[in-house]
Amino acid sequence: MIDESFQWRKEYTVNDLSESVLPKWLFENGALFLHGYDKEGYKLFWFKVKHHTRDPKQQLDKKKLVAFWLEHYAKRDHGKPLTVVFDMAETGISHIDLDFVRFIVNCFTDYYPNFLTKIVIFEMPWIMNAAFKIVKGWLGPDAISMLKFTNKSDVQEYISGEYLPPHMGGTDSFKYSYPPLVDDDFQTPLCENGPITSEDEHESKEEIDADTKEAGELNEAQNLNQKKMNSIEQISKSEETDKTEVKPKNAKKALTTFKGPLLHISPAEELYFGSKETGEKKCLIVLTNVTKNVVAFKVRTTAPEKYRVKPSNSSCEPGTSLDIIVSLHGGFAASLQDRFLIMAAEMDQSSGAGGPELTQFWKEVPRTKVMEHRLRCHVIESSKPSSLTLKDNAFNIPAKTNEDLHIQLTHLLQINRRLEEQMNRCLWFQQLSVVLSLLSVTVAAFCFYLAYAQRS
Repeated sequence: MIDESFQWRKEYTVNDLSESVLPKWLFENGALFLHGYDKEGYKLFWFKVKHHTRDPKQQLDKKKLVAFWLEHYAKRDHGKPLTVVFDMAETGISHIDLDFVRFIVNCFTDYYPNFLTKIVIFEMPWIMNAAFKIVKGWLGPDAISMLKFTNKSDVQEYISGEYLPPHMGGTDSFKYSYPPLVDDDFQTPLCENGPITSEDEHESKEEIDADTKEAGELNEAQNLNQKKMNSIEQISKSEETDKTEVKPKNAKKALTTFKGPLLHISPAEELYFGSKETGEKKCLIVLTNVTKNVVAFKVRTTAPEKYRVKPSNSSCEPGTSLDIIVSLHGGFAASLQDRFLIMAAEMDQSSGAGGPELTQFWKEVPRTKVMEHRLRCHVIESSKPSSLTLKDNAFNIPAKTNEDLHIQLTHLLQINRRLEEQMNRCLWFQQLSVVLSLLSVTVAAFCFYLAYAQRS
């Protein structure tokens, strides 16, 4: 399989595939693209079958397009699984291309193993039933179980309406277009550094002031409580908190730092938000400038109506760290499908770092000089997230009162007392057994002595 994989990558020049290498009409066609997430948070790989027609002359380029998207996703998201959606609405016999379908299947089974979570097939025409019986023959038992045949009434069992187009019963207003390359549809989040214009402007401004006050109190609390870190660790042994890094112990995935060429970003992969029950609605992103120049950055998200990011468009001085507070807006809850994009680029020393200068800078900076890093959202049910989640108390101490701790301590003392009593009883029985054994040996020895004396 390794040898075949190398041969395949060489045949399709996978390492060299790019937008400039492939024909532009392939991207403009919109038959294949990545967009949105399923209910489990996996990326959706769309195949709009109605835009595909059989043509032997174009087959190689179309296969390279599949390889391009899979390789693009593999490099960007480091092999995270995805869900394939065959949108077969408005298709007929002219769109059947078993060779192309087999190529897609082989890509997942042979060249990108463990990428595939499921294949959602939407409104497959009855005339294609025979064709898909052939496709099932190419798949193993595990892969067959991944096939999900759906229609408008049940497709939302796998994909929520916000990522389904209207003809599939959803509300996603996304319309494919090229250029640019579809990239999660990242947008500027609410509450940029400039003025806010919304229906609840007064309420938003009050919340912003509160957020600013909380951010200041956070930094002040971190400085005042440096000497209390040991006691905090005793209370919450799963966390060790400082300004730029948290290393939870015994956590499933310890918080790490993404080390980019311009910025170190912590956390590296996921922002941990609580559910509506736990109420954790704020997270902290720490950026550290590792260059000798000022680095401009901006933060974008796939759900701009849900989040505030402060600051979302600013700059970081050389060798310094900067905190970004991400907070949920209003009554919204975080979702596994939500993503954040952090873009950074190095500025010239002569450039200013004000609002107008940053706006002009982002218009002129070449895309090749922009560092990009993506963060996923993770929703936790417990009250002990393993990330830089900001709660009412700055160090994320578990919300246990002294009364609760006293009850737990009393319970532990009672258990300890019972164990001591059992050990004492065991020791007493052990000592009694030793004494009885010695008596038995003594009696036996005395009997042998009497028997021996009578014989002599």
